[in-house]
Amino acid sequence: MGGPSAEREVSLVSGRECSQGLRDAGFEVVEIDAGDDLPEQLRATKPDAVFNALHGRWGEDGCVQGILEWMGIPYTHSGVMASAVAMDKERAKAVYEAEGLPIAESILATPASIAADHVMKPPYVVKPYNEGSSVGIHIVTEGANTSPQVNTPDAPERLMVERYIPGRELTVAVMDGEALAVTEIIAEGWYDYAAKYEAGGSRHEVPAKLPEDITAQCLDIAIRAHNALGCRGVSRSDFRYDPEAGDLIILETNTQPGMTPTSLVPEQAAYKGTSFSDLVAWMVEDASCGR
Repeated sequence: MGGPSAEREVSLVSGRECSQGLRDAGFEVVEIDAGDDLPEQLRATKPDAVFNALHGRWGEDGCVQGILEWMGIPYTHSGVMASAVAMDKERAKAVYEAEGLPIAESILATPASIAADHVMKPPYVVKPYNEGSSVGIHIVTEGANTSPQVNTPDAPERLMVERYIPGRELTVAVMDGEALAVTEIIAEGWYDYAAKYEAGGSRHEVPAKLPEDITAQCLDIAIRAHNALGCRGVSRSDFRYDPEAGDLIILETNTQPGMTPTSLVPEQAAYKGTSFSDLVAWMVEDASCGR
């Protein structure tokens, strides 16, 4: 839990929740705030399995997974390759496209070029291509005269510029190869970091009130994305649905979904009759040291 990424605080909350859920399920739990000394902490702890509650780069992009595989320790969630590909939004979209899944037009561009002029006709979204939790997202509305000033000293070398899809925010969790449900996320304005993690920031409707064919498409696409990326355990795929145009677009797949009090996967699991402690216990029993 924890770690050095921009999503550290979310990871600490996820870690605390999962630790308590695992204790409730009868597991002996040691909490580790992952830093440069992680291998030393793991050697000292000698765990039977690791519940990986890290989010963001390093913890979610294949790096920690590689450490755990090198040390021969079973761990939850997806393996090295699936984690690395899913975290890189551009490469993940290439996998989706090869699988025939519906994606939004996007390009990678430097912060300087984005700040200088529109690199795509508005409306569009500018976001890091290898972060999560809606960190560092800018929305450029239709008719905007100026482009977003993203050329800051701490800006990454490249950012993703993606066509903005209007409409409804949907998400589907996949657990043990089964798509659990479709949740609609209802927020005032953009579903940003605050809307995701602050109490009252958004409202979740599960199951989402959708036409039957759209629900079926969401469930099917989530499973296909999970399998195409090579995920294991639990994943969560996010969608935009524009009822007027009929567009259903997969945005990304999260290989380590949040497990905070406001998180979506525990809600969908509860809807299917699985308690939080049973959910995290299953994830530990499903832990593996490969793929």
